Amino acid sequence: MKSVVLSAFASILLLVSGPALAQSEPPPLEAYGRLPAFDLVEISPSGDRLAFASVADETRTLLLAEIGDGADRDSPLPVRLIGRIQAGDAKVRSLHWLGENSILTVASITGRLTHFSSFRGEFGIGQIYNLPANELNVVFGRNRDVSVAMGAVTIRNFEGEPTLFTEGWVTDRNNQVDLFRIDSGSGRGVAVERGDFDVRRYVLDARAAPIARSRYNERRRRWDLQYKQQGQWRTVWSTDAPVDAPWLAGLGRTADTVAVVAQLETDVEPRLYEVDSQGAFTGLFDQAPGRLLRHPETHLLIGFGHGEGDTFGYTFFDEVAAHAWSSITRAYPDQTTSLEGWSADMRKAVIFTEGPTDPGTFHLVDLGVGRADVIGEAYPDIGPEQVAEVRPISYPAGDGMTIPGYLTLPPGREARDLPLVVLPHGGPAARDYMGFDWWAQALASRGYAVLQPNFRGSDGLGQAHMEAGYGEWGRKMQTDLSDGVRYLAEQGLIDPARACIVGASYGGYAALAGVTLERGIYRCAVSVAGVSDLRRMVLWAADRDVVRDNSTVRYWNRFMGADGVGDRSLNDRSPALRAAEADAPILLLHGLDDTVVPFEQSRAMASALDRAGRPYQLIELEGEDHWLSMNETRQRMLTETVRFLETHNPAD
Repeated sequence: MKSVVLSAFASILLLVSGPALAQSEPPPLEAYGRLPAFDLVEISPSGDRLAFASVADETRTLLLAEIGDGADRDSPLPVRLIGRIQAGDAKVRSLHWLGENSILTVASITGRLTHFSSFRGEFGIGQIYNLPANELNVVFGRNRDVSVAMGAVTIRNFEGEPTLFTEGWVTDRNNQVDLFRIDSGSGRGVAVERGDFDVRRYVLDARAAPIARSRYNERRRRWDLQYKQQGQWRTVWSTDAPVDAPWLAGLGRTADTVAVVAQLETDVEPRLYEVDSQGAFTGLFDQAPGRLLRHPETHLLIGFGHGEGDTFGYTFFDEVAAHAWSSITRAYPDQTTSLEGWSADMRKAVIFTEGPTDPGTFHLVDLGVGRADVIGEAYPDIGPEQVAEVRPISYPAGDGMTIPGYLTLPPGREARDLPLVVLPHGGPAARDYMGFDWWAQALASRGYAVLQPNFRGSDGLGQAHMEAGYGEWGRKMQTDLSDGVRYLAEQGLIDPARACIVGASYGGYAALAGVTLERGIYRCAVSVAGVSDLRRMVLWAADRDVVRDNSTVRYWNRFMGADGVGDRSLNDRSPALRAAEADAPILLLHGLDDTVVPFEQSRAMASALDRAGRPYQLIELEGEDHWLSMNETRQRMLTETVRFLETHNPAD
């Protein structure tokens, strides 16, 4: 398989990104902070067309392109642009081909939906772009009685045409959840299955017939798996699920089964199962997978993705897919490789690679002719020698528990007595992997070592590791971070007198707790969309649902260690109520459109610091959500963070 150094796509993106930088100086922060220059790549069923998102001159555009057969392996891949959609500020989350001539774009918006909820939320909106007609139609845009918010994307052939099916909320029936078939030419939905408010997900077979669905009742805390039999929905399995509800994840390995991620009574953690119409379970994997892989034509389950130590790997049930993937990964022995999509015949694939000198590259692999072409780079302004080294590390916590993590080292500096930024992840039930992290890499480029600990409570490292974090907000989850600082200092890698802590979401809470609940460790703290008042956060989550003691509240209480809504024991671990004890300057950044952690959390922290006379700065990110989805505000967050670090903890 021959790798072409630069294809026509990459040439286009490099041209719009500007000239290459002198390799002796670090890239500008914009090279890291802007949204990826090439992203959301989708290959059409024939394998002859690609859809992708591109950022040029700070403007996001969705492009459609036709690719030639590339008969000459030594020449660039022939490419012809055939469509363009100006995305502007739209928060595009995914692209999906509907055959060869239509593309579905799914974006999210922040707001309130009429008759749906009195609270602001993040809702998915679909648009279908018809290439021949050059028309763009909103999914449900012509349904007066259906919210324009859409559910999961399911694409099936219906009457010979690729067709979108999705859940929709019927506003004149108290937001009952129905399954709709969407007309690609108009965006209008036709109900094919009536549901109720408890319905969460439908599964369709290859003939577009609904065969299974899941329901969850918040009051009863009950999750049901139902199969459609003789025209009626029949519950084949139920379980109590106060917090971790099972996940109905589509068809199983056969057309008459479904895939479910669930934790049975005998399981120590959630597992991947296949369930038939009689409710019989067959175990497929002893963990909850990070991703399921499906055959592009039959839609049957052919494999799954899961953590493999420091990286992410795949296991296949299908021998053809396993052989194809093995052939691909052998061509990239020193890189982490992920699958972005297959053509219908599985002879062409789009893959994404990362490595010690690769900040992220998309490739089109043609197994039929044994050729691979670079089609785009996520961060084209960052040269191979400018990618900072990432080392896997582990260290003992104060109670002896092993904490794994990653240390990113600044290029061109000896790994000795370095200034440090501790960068805990969000979640907290999430984890960091070894790879190119734009935030960590940006900080390293400015001369800082960056520690990303997978503290107790992190997911993907076994159930025992995650459960060790239950009730440990501001306690052992916090000292796991400062134990990492001490460990690196003992190794001589960092200067413990020059450490700061930076994080977003739960990581933002950890940053605030690091200078209020703990003292004498960090010279400054940066909180992006962080929680500052735990009790107020739980009350806010309770008020957003018709059931106050809902699954979101129960999730927060489990990790925070609270006993029900309004537990005042949370006050002692709330940075906003300990603001007078802050021993370092604090930078607060928060999106005004955040519907996961409300902006009020940062405002409350700012008010408390102001009353206590402690140094702080609050920056409002207008139009931004919880995930830093906007190009301008994401870059501002990074610029302000680096400015704050360089002021209070200079790298030189």
